[in-house]
Amino acid sequence: MKFVVHPMFAADAEVVKSCILNFESQGELLGEAVRNAIKVFRIGERQINIKSFKKPTILNSFIYGYIRKSKARRSFEYAGKLLELGFGTPQPIAYAENRTALGLTDSYYVCEQLQPDLRFRDLTFDPDYPDSEEILRQFAQFSFRLHEAGVEFIDNTSGNILISKGENGRYDFYLVDLNRMNFNCNMSFSKRMSNLGKLTTDDRIVRIMSSEYARLCGKSEEEVYTVLKKKSDDFQASFQRRRRLKEKIRGRR
Repeated sequence: MKFVVHPMFAADAEVVKSCILNFESQGELLGEAVRNAIKVFRIGERQINIKSFKKPTILNSFIYGYIRKSKARRSFEYAGKLLELGFGTPQPIAYAENRTALGLTDSYYVCEQLQPDLRFRDLTFDPDYPDSEEILRQFAQFSFRLHEAGVEFIDNTSGNILISKGENGRYDFYLVDLNRMNFNCNMSFSKRMSNLGKLTTDDRIVRIMSSEYARLCGKSEEEVYTVLKKKSDDFQASFQRRRRLKEKIRGRR
């Protein structure tokens, strides 16, 4: 096993490694392990989150073993970059990889376990969520800063945004599921709207975020709304087409 731990957690390295080695038999499972499995472990007073990535196919095993960085390593390194740039994400702790001569067999990413007040998806399910308009405007500000910094969060979906209420009416935003990110990007207006368009097609939310983003980027609110709404609808239509295709493929097996 290749095991890399953040210097801040060097004193807990062996305990963290033990949690990874005992991942199958210990820890508390979060949600359903559909593709990847996530478990929470306790180390003293701290809770840690360990993500076990789905075992790669034979081809991907070779690619992640010899050509590309594993998803676990990318998650660890991208989390560090986000924090250096001043953006929220759970503190990275470690990552681990197991290999054979054929390539990567399995990998794990370890970070702190947060207790957020909500996820972005809660705002899409509950239109009357307290202070929702202010949360959405502050998230638009967060997204604008992210784009201005040249960061493209490819999996910018409603379940991957954690939100905590801070002080003086401010909210803190944390990105999770980080293995697909680009840094130092030329974030054109179209690319920015495509990125935000992955979050929701809810017209109320799109209008609020368009209003705030327009104020920050210097474009008219109607222009931002028109482009963002189209990007949102296009993304959702594409997602539904892919889902139907997968269901057909599964049905033929």
